[in-house]
Amino acid sequence: MHLHILGICGTFMGGLALLARELGHRVTGSDANVYPPMSTQLEAAGIELSQGYAASHLQPAPDVVVVGNAMTRGVPAVEYMLDQGLPYVSGPQWLAEHLLGARHVLAVAGTHGKTTTASLLAWLLEDAGLEPGFLIGGVPGNFGLSARLGAGRYFVVEADEYDTAFFDKRSKFLHYRPRTLVINNLEFDHADIFDDLAAIQRQFHHLVRTVPGSGLIIHPQGVESIEQVLAMGCWTQRQSLALVEPEPTDAPAHPSTQPEADWRAELLNPAGAEVRLHRDGAVLGAWSWNQTGRHNVSNALAAIAAAAHVGVEPQAAMATLERFQGVRRRMELRGEVGGVRLYDDFAHHPTAIATTLDGLRKSVGQARILAVLEPRSNTMRAGVHAKTLAASLGEADLVYLFAPADLGWDAAAVMAPLGERVRVHEAIEPLVAEIIKTVQPGDHLLVMSNGGFQGIHQRLLDALQSCP
Repeated sequence: MHLHILGICGTFMGGLALLARELGHRVTGSDANVYPPMSTQLEAAGIELSQGYAASHLQPAPDVVVVGNAMTRGVPAVEYMLDQGLPYVSGPQWLAEHLLGARHVLAVAGTHGKTTTASLLAWLLEDAGLEPGFLIGGVPGNFGLSARLGAGRYFVVEADEYDTAFFDKRSKFLHYRPRTLVINNLEFDHADIFDDLAAIQRQFHHLVRTVPGSGLIIHPQGVESIEQVLAMGCWTQRQSLALVEPEPTDAPAHPSTQPEADWRAELLNPAGAEVRLHRDGAVLGAWSWNQTGRHNVSNALAAIAAAAHVGVEPQAAMATLERFQGVRRRMELRGEVGGVRLYDDFAHHPTAIATTLDGLRKSVGQARILAVLEPRSNTMRAGVHAKTLAASLGEADLVYLFAPADLGWDAAAVMAPLGERVRVHEAIEPLVAEIIKTVQPGDHLLVMSNGGFQGIHQRLLDALQSCP
């Protein structure tokens, strides 16, 4: 079968292309934005890429066109597909019909942490010998690719709430029918398709309805937005998660007003590099690893609980976590030049920005952190997070904001609470120049964007190499 994928370089669609290729199909694709790591994965797999969305890309006609959710009416390839009556399907539907039906699906949903949690979960299953398949919106370091079929019965999928396609406005995750579901967290996002948090919660309620009674739903304890979803109806066993910090020995006792969570991760140091695991009130052991931040500990706890549901012993899981190699573009160290460390991170929501910076701060202590942010997501560009953005950057010593002329809000006004710590630039060249002028040995440069950011990471590294 010949599949042509429209929007093939998106994280989901690129992974789908790799899976279809592994199944033996001929795969080609079109995209307007081609950049690593997805483009290099596709090229290495022998998948032919075409720039743009020309009707000619569908000539001769493929057996089916797989349509990414970035496609809209008016796109030449879409109009040609409809006029010619070519068979077409959404990516999530193709995945469900051709891959997921016979598998035990472990889905990771939520506003933040899906990619890291899914990567952790796939690695826990892999190290336990279960040979899982997976489709993840990033590249886990332990695998070096974002998707594979796997040889076992288990399939890990990053379950996105974004809509499916221009002809299917349901959330993608409604196609996946998981037996093990992780809901990491739930906040308002994707303002381009959802009017409010309640609209997102309704989609999560529909997801909960698809989990069988013999399955498992894993979620953090006491998160109101998630509890409201589950209160709409839940027919599945639940397990709760919590993060705790050890109380000082001389601290007065403060009894909790809610029952103890089923799974608890106890931070043994502020950066979250050492963690003790509890289940049902009993200590199971501890692990240490090279990840930082409370958010990553939460991700790991959810992955341990999900892996346990399919038979991975928590003690074995903790040992496996110590060999987790992280995920590309999630606090990925891109290079160190002249004592300056440069990280690439996907954070694009104030909560994710704040937790990422908090983890880095607790790891580096008093060393300077220079945060470089591109507000690229539709929600961010629309100014939905304008009221909380400056506060989310509070741990940074200096903040550099890329604010092109077509940004939908007044960047200087929004960032004013940061005072003299912030610099706003409309173009990449002066932004890079000012960073290079300011940066010092021992600094940590944290670049945050959910896109390519015009290659700023390599531009900065190259400029640092050229410094006297």
